[in-house]
Amino acid sequence: MQSNPFGSFSITVIVAIFCTCAGAQEPVRDEAEAEPVVRVHVRMVMVDAQVLSKKTGRAVGPLRREDFRVYEDGVQQQVTSFSQDELPLSVVFLFDLTDSVRPVLKSLAGGALQALRHLKPEDQVAVMVYAASTQLVQDFTTDREVAAAAIEKASKMASPEAAFFNEGMFQAAGQSAKSSKASSRRVVLWMTDNVPNVPSEDIRWRYGRSIASDKLHTKVQAMTELLKNGTVVYTLLRMSDISVQESFRDPRRTVDGMLHPPGDVYQYSEQTGGHVIEASQKNMDVKLADWIDELRTRYTLGYHPPEGKTKSKFRKIEVKLSPEIKEREGKMFIEAKRGYYR
Repeated sequence: MQSNPFGSFSITVIVAIFCTCAGAQEPVRDEAEAEPVVRVHVRMVMVDAQVLSKKTGRAVGPLRREDFRVYEDGVQQQVTSFSQDELPLSVVFLFDLTDSVRPVLKSLAGGALQALRHLKPEDQVAVMVYAASTQLVQDFTTDREVAAAAIEKASKMASPEAAFFNEGMFQAAGQSAKSSKASSRRVVLWMTDNVPNVPSEDIRWRYGRSIASDKLHTKVQAMTELLKNGTVVYTLLRMSDISVQESFRDPRRTVDGMLHPPGDVYQYSEQTGGHVIEASQKNMDVKLADWIDELRTRYTLGYHPPEGKTKSKFRKIEVKLSPEIKEREGKMFIEAKRGYYR
């Protein structure tokens, strides 16, 4: 069964992660039985959180439900669901195909193949590539050979076009929502160099193609889609020599007031509760293996949101730790999404 972006479900359906769910209790008459069957619809918000030591950068744990405090719009909520490494992963591998990434694309793919070995059998993988637009190389699958072949294929692909981060991330968020496992934790592993392009006459001239900027999605739209779907963004950042040269151009200095400013990997990861992994050729495999293992240490916190609020409004989420844990473990920081849309 495929979940919708808001994760509506009855009690007979597995709870959808990272989403809000709406409904009410209603009796349903089963024609085959004399007694009515009662279906109970609930509303729940799921938050994926990671607790790290500021001193070591390593995960802190094990922690209990009582160790966390979750706030929505400043009001503390009761955590009614709590787990760690119990739910499967739905991972979208998103590859940047632009010229600046091309020299390191094979090494990025090699790291992705290493990450596959650290996934559980029930975890799903999809593979996408993007430049001016996106392409789905492989839909979600649990077949590791099929996933590996898709990653190998992506590593050999190229595009003469500019890279538009916001468009790539918007489409990856949409793919993430198509996971057939309603209860999975949704993740985008984004492999890029963080050197975006800006829709402009210069880009049209340099890449030999007219790019209709009015067809591209904005950073706000992409971020909204990610938060609606409860998708966490992890970024594997690997720069080539071309990337370094292009970064000196810093197009972000010239885009004040633009409708389609370039995206930024750090903002996407920070707002969704993930982080950026900066890797070199030598440590890429280790970095990605650590990334998968780190996902296993994340906690999933669920709570029933307050009633009576208008739909389609952003709700701010803040996750904190109890004073006892702070005293015991010292200085820490928490990675968790900053909110959701309902």
